[in-house]
Order: sequence, then C-alpha cells, then structure tokens
Amino acid sequence: MPIRRFVEYLGHQGWFARMNRSVLPPLDKAMTKVTGGRLIALGIVPALMLTTTGKKSGLPRNQPLAYIPDGENMVLIGSNWGGKKHPGWSYNLIANPKATARVKGKTYPVTARLLEGAERAEKWQKALAIWPAYATYQKRCAPRQIRLFLLTKD
Repeated sequence: MPIRRFVEYLGHQGWFARMNRSVLPPLDKAMTKVTGGRLIALGIVPALMLTTTGKKSGLPRNQPLAYIPDGENMVLIGSNWGGKKHPGWSYNLIANPKATARVKGKTYPVTARLLEGAERAEKWQKALAIWPAYATYQKRCAPRQIRLFLLTKD
C-alpha cells in the first residue's frame, strides 16, 4: 500500500486523530524552524504556518495547518481533527482576519474570510478530494460544522 493511501486510512481512525492533535503541531513547528518554512506536515497534504493575532491576548500565534490550494488563494479547514470545539486559530481569524501565511519558505500577508453557503460547499468538496478523512472528522464533531476560511494574499 503506498504511503499516502496508508496515511489516508489512518486519518479515519479515532486514535490517530487523538494522537496527532498533540504530536503533529510541535513536530511541524520544529520542521518549519529547521527548514526555514520549506517543509511542513511530512508532505502528505499541502501545509502552511499561519500566524494570527490572539483574540484575547493580542499576541502572535503560530499554527501549522493543512490547506487547499485555490488558485492564488488558500482554503483552511477548521477540523480540529474532529474535536467537539472549533480550533483556537479559527476564533483568532474571526476576531482579526489579518494574518500571515508561510508557504514553502515564503511569507505572505493574508486576509481571511469565513466561507458559507454554496461557496463553502464547493470548497468542502475540494477539501475532501485532497483529504477524505475530513468527512470522518465532520461526523465526529457533529453538530458543529467545520469552519472553512478563504485566505487571500494582500
């Protein structure tokens, strides 16, 4: 079984999501630091380092995230590995949509917009094509709807 298919299979497993919720962010942050942001998330899915402004603290917050390429834009999926709560970075983006995204060693100022309706449905299908386990995450976190954000470069 090729590695990608094996990792996709693991992505549907509850224990895998629970483990990676705590393991992957520190690993991705370390990989980003060592490689200058050129490598993140083991190359299975497209990934970036998002820097938001903390909603409560006002301080910069870094979070490695998978994203869906969408032309010049990027779509972020607030799956939180299927957790019952929205991820913290999503609250930060709603409070302050200005952020930075570091992709393959380059940093871009971006503006985030929460997707809704037909536009969200279209981007959700793109997300499922790249990482089918998002469907499993949505089932796990119901009734919460996973937030999707469109990042546009400023």
